[in-house]
Amino acid sequence: MSSMETIDRIYSALVNEVPGIRERYNKKRKQAKGAGRGLVWFYLLYLNAAYHIFRYRKIGISEKYPYYEAKRLYCGGSESSLSRRKTPEEFARELAEYDVVSFDVFDTLVLRPFSSPADLFFLLGDELGYMDFKRIRMEMEWRARERKYRKENHYEVNLEEIYEVLSEETGICSDTALKRETELEYSFCFANPYMKRVVSELRRLGKRIIITSDMYLNTDRIRTLLEKCDYGFFDAYYVSCDLGKSKSRGDLYDEVRKQEEEKKGRKGLTFIHVGDNKIADIENSVKHGFASRHYANVNDAGMEYRPEDMSSITGSIYRGMVNAHIHNGLNEYTREYEYGYIYGGLFVTGYCQFIHDYVHRQKMDRVLFLARDGDVLMKAYKLLYPEDAGMCRYVYWSRLAATKMAAEYFKYDYFRRFLFHKVNQGYTMRKILGAMELDDMLDGLVKESGLGTETDLTDKNVEKVKDFFMKSWERVLEHYKEQLEAGKQYFSEILEGCSRAAAVDIGWAGSGAITLNHIVNQIWKMDCSITGIIAGTNTAANAEPDASETFLQTGKLVSYMYSQRKNRDIWKFHDPGKNHNLYWEVLLDAPHGSLKGFYLDETGHYECRFKESTVDNEKIEQIQKGILDFAEEYGKIMKKSVMFQNISGRDAYAPMLLGENEKNREFFKEICGLMDEMNVG
Repeated sequence: MSSMETIDRIYSALVNEVPGIRERYNKKRKQAKGAGRGLVWFYLLYLNAAYHIFRYRKIGISEKYPYYEAKRLYCGGSESSLSRRKTPEEFARELAEYDVVSFDVFDTLVLRPFSSPADLFFLLGDELGYMDFKRIRMEMEWRARERKYRKENHYEVNLEEIYEVLSEETGICSDTALKRETELEYSFCFANPYMKRVVSELRRLGKRIIITSDMYLNTDRIRTLLEKCDYGFFDAYYVSCDLGKSKSRGDLYDEVRKQEEEKKGRKGLTFIHVGDNKIADIENSVKHGFASRHYANVNDAGMEYRPEDMSSITGSIYRGMVNAHIHNGLNEYTREYEYGYIYGGLFVTGYCQFIHDYVHRQKMDRVLFLARDGDVLMKAYKLLYPEDAGMCRYVYWSRLAATKMAAEYFKYDYFRRFLFHKVNQGYTMRKILGAMELDDMLDGLVKESGLGTETDLTDKNVEKVKDFFMKSWERVLEHYKEQLEAGKQYFSEILEGCSRAAAVDIGWAGSGAITLNHIVNQIWKMDCSITGIIAGTNTAANAEPDASETFLQTGKLVSYMYSQRKNRDIWKFHDPGKNHNLYWEVLLDAPHGSLKGFYLDETGHYECRFKESTVDNEKIEQIQKGILDFAEEYGKIMKKSVMFQNISGRDAYAPMLLGENEKNREFFKEICGLMDEMNVG
């Protein structure tokens, strides 16, 4: 073996065997320059020693794609409070002290619903049918800049020059692609709501307002973009690609001063520039005689709290939307609103997409949004798909009501819910029978069992109590006949003219839909097949992880986010014992108590009775508002491309997955207080 082969093998063993080491080494190597590259070898040896000798296994995990992300969420209040600024009008009056007010465009006046501006190229690549277009488009831009530097000693190129290089290298028609990229920018960019008010106030004050931008979009395109964002026209536009000068080098500021003073006919004008880049917009403007005000980039402000372990396109849209909404500086939202917007918005929107796709593929006649989870789900669904409003019904339903009405067939579940789940928890015989609505059988139980009315239900006497009811089973069932009759009246209206319906719930076993299907078809004989749609199933951490497998396998239940066959990593991670179910249930809670049951009034007509709600309904409404605001905003984007119409269940879970990390227990303390045991069910 030659010495070169030996070196290659050693290099391969040190660098390539462990993915985490390879990633860290290559990252450090790219950063190193000159003599520093020799030190990278020592870094490589350190990584291998830490992993192989000292067993520090975290080094073996990719930093870019760890198995599960770990970020510490902000717990000191609402996240938006971190970016709260003085009012736009106050800021405008501060700027108005100068003769000329200059604004950066992108990430200052104008925002994009992407966490990285280059992610717009994903859409263009799809339209062009060109694989890896985003990366190629970025590479061609850099090549165009290098070519420009060789010719004119600066890097400022316009879109035509970028597409000239791209067309040469790829075969893509430059005119078509250039035109479409510009149209996509016009379509997706939107006015920063904070800056919109700043500009309006400056105009009211009669100030001269100009644009100073480092951008490959020329002046005409920048002017059109700002007009489409409803800013109207500015007094002047200074764009790097037209002038061959830039904020990055600083000479664009000198050009601005020169032209502005020529227009005014006097020297000594005072200038102030507003932008997001700390070097190009702030440091360089000051070096060239401008005052400056920094406007924090919304994505920089929010990125440390956003999940990055998501698919590229959905992840970018989600982060871009959330960061722009939460960190633009205009509003400080409540914790509850942010919980809905940040952690529930993408989930609810994606779940509605999943429901919509399923019910239309399966040609369902009706979509039943089961209470209480279905409250905000139906509101969001109708917001996203108003054409489906006629097939949607909000249906009062609960496990409590279902357990009583289906007791004859699901006897095992009846006793488990009312008896075995309540042992050793301080429930007296009086309370137990009251919950079962069997108060008139209390004396009989006491006589036969020898237990007192105030005796607690325990693991030692539960079988004795069960035996009593088993012996009197027909009498037990007699108590629920009225509820069955009232329920039949209620569902006869809901399911009129319907032969196929989908029942939507959050989960987890899917018993709501399965029980409803039994009652509707086996007891009431309504001949309407009901399929259950759930957000997630029982998981590996459940006592009964396989409870719904039969129905999931046959399609009587379908799950959006995870199941034993879908996103198994989440199925194994999600743990009800760590309150994971609760975090999701809080998102979908409704401002009313859960259904106690269906009853007949004095006229023989059905009425719904509810358990008392003890939660703060205003806070629940705040969560719902956050969710619905996200859904409304996403709905506008969804109409612009089919690629936004299929949020995967794995992506929908990602924001909550970050929150469920052990680092963030403190984050959920206040959230958990929004739901108590009385309002679960």
